[in-house]
Amino acid sequence: MSGGERPDPLEERELASESVFEGCLLKVRRDRVLLPDGKQGVREYIRHPGAVAIVAQLPDGRLIFERQYRYPPRRAFLEIPAGKIDPGEDILACAVRELREEAGYRAARWTHLGVMHPCIGYADERIELFLARDLSHVGSALDEGEFLELLTLTAEEASAAVHDGRITDGKTIAALFRALPLLAR
Repeated sequence: MSGGERPDPLEERELASESVFEGCLLKVRRDRVLLPDGKQGVREYIRHPGAVAIVAQLPDGRLIFERQYRYPPRRAFLEIPAGKIDPGEDILACAVRELREEAGYRAARWTHLGVMHPCIGYADERIELFLARDLSHVGSALDEGEFLELLTLTAEEASAAVHDGRITDGKTIAALFRALPLLAR
């Protein structure tokens, strides 16, 4: 702590930590913690490398979306381009890479919209949100085993899709919410 900051009275302090599972993407941990009331508790959670998500605006104002099958809920979702951050990778470099790989575009202008934490109850994942503008098509280069369909929506159509339930993906909703004021200008 610096500058007279007071400790957070809700903080839980790690007493012990063990690995439960280590996969290609996710790692599951089980920690013993000291609770604010002095008792001990157990916290199980997923470690995630972090990700980026991009609201990509074409010169005509339309936004790029992907329809992609997501295995855990066993269905296709409408979402914005996104992907995980590689170890040591800069977040903007990751966003540039993912927009190119998945959608086939480069952007001349990038705006960092902020960060969102999609599942704070059981994971440490963070998703860095970006707005990409002044796009030029360069051709996609999907990762091995990655399959998706590209489509475009206006900001109004995307907002309506959130409200009528066609878009339920949390990162997409958060990024659109953060981008809408900038898209209106």
